Amino acid sequence: MTSSDDALRAPESPYRASGSLAGRTLLISGGSRGIGLAIALRAARDGANIVLLAKTGEPHPKLAGTVFTAAAELEEAGGQALPLVGDVRRDADVAGAVEAAVDRFGGIDVVINNASAIDLSTTDAVDMKKYDLMQDINVRGTFLLSKLALPALRASGQGHILTLSPPLNLDPSWAGKHLAYTMAKYGMSLTTLGLAEELKSDGISVNSLWPCTLIDTAAIRNMPHGETMVLAARGPQIMADAAHAVLTGTNLSAGGPSSGNFYTDEEVLTAAGVTDFRPYSLGAPEDQLVPDIFL
Repeated sequence: MTSSDDALRAPESPYRASGSLAGRTLLISGGSRGIGLAIALRAARDGANIVLLAKTGEPHPKLAGTVFTAAAELEEAGGQALPLVGDVRRDADVAGAVEAAVDRFGGIDVVINNASAIDLSTTDAVDMKKYDLMQDINVRGTFLLSKLALPALRASGQGHILTLSPPLNLDPSWAGKHLAYTMAKYGMSLTTLGLAEELKSDGISVNSLWPCTLIDTAAIRNMPHGETMVLAARGPQIMADAAHAVLTGTNLSAGGPSSGNFYTDEEVLTAAGVTDFRPYSLGAPEDQLVPDIFL
């Protein structure tokens, strides 16, 4: 399977955009495969500029594609791409990515906090190195990339931070199932909540986006029983279309504020006119899809 297969396995998308990302510059963390790459490819088809910050500079035995093969796909799709090997846990890498984006494309219009680590272990079982990894990538990485991009986003005049994190659902069951992961993902969502309030007079929109169902990604496939789990998942294209709708404001403006929202993919695409989600499925009937967590 090539790196683009995860992003493009779904049939023709039922989403019809009313806006475009042409000429806008997106900085995406962890965008060399999966949902991040799918979002980048959708933007590239509009003619966007995409800066990819990802760790995979060399082929990985368990993960398809690199940041360089992803960039080649983006340019083939019609966008301009700048691949950067880096880690959101390293301040210098993130600062360098922001600087490189501004130097190459003249600014940054959109930051997409896509990089995330997952471990669903209970508190007894979780390794503290995994705990630290999730906190460093999910929470600190999201905060750091958003923070360092703020001057460029303010200068954009239409800046947007979109984070792939769930609604802040305080039903105790989610913390009780996998506390370490829940804390890390909710830390990302708290960043959305706080920045939306802090930046509301700066012309920067800050939102989160989360799938209603399991999404086929390498992270899920590499989990125990992952190859079976993804048979009841949707392809990453649904998140790509939903992100595009959020970033272009497709039929969302009448639905409430443009910032501080915790959208789901189905909510966004329904507002954009999608009535049939079956094209996003990888084969399982709609009533057999696995719901995502935190909803």
